[in-house]
Amino acid sequence: LYQVEVLAFHEGVPGHHLQRSLAIERTDRPSWLRQHGSTASSEGWALYAEKLGVEYGWFEDEYSKIGYLNSEMLRAVRLVLDTGIHFKRWTRQQCLVFMQENLGWASNASINRYAVWPGQACAYKIGELKILELREKAKTRLGKRFKLKEFHKAILRYGSVPLKILEEIVDQYIIETSNGN
Repeated sequence: LYQVEVLAFHEGVPGHHLQRSLAIERTDRPSWLRQHGSTASSEGWALYAEKLGVEYGWFEDEYSKIGYLNSEMLRAVRLVLDTGIHFKRWTRQQCLVFMQENLGWASNASINRYAVWPGQACAYKIGELKILELREKAKTRLGKRFKLKEFHKAILRYGSVPLKILEEIVDQYIIETSNGN
């Protein structure tokens, strides 16, 4: 139960449900972009949504905050496993030992996921870090004109786009907001 809230932020609102609902409404976009899009942008938004829960005090109790930290630990382990498998050529046994030592449990199913989808675990964190970087850039450049809600609208407007395009969208948002639009 301690992971329910963090999972709700990730999968529900403000996470994937909100993000994908807005994307699906964009009938002027190709269906593949409305339905799927970039893993880094999509999963980055979901991790960012979890972090908003911490930043804005949305977690109801200390157990839910522990659930958030548990999710962060799992993601850190996933980053190591992803790079261990694909760069260091770790064996399944090395992965199981690493998971057990760092999480207290291990899963063949998880290792299978990381093995067949190179970079997927890394994409989550890269996307989140990029969104946080872009938010800080917008805050710095806009100062008092920065509005979190408007920033969120800008990054969700076109769906889960590649991170380079997301950066261009934020740059355009900064220009428009600076000019009073």
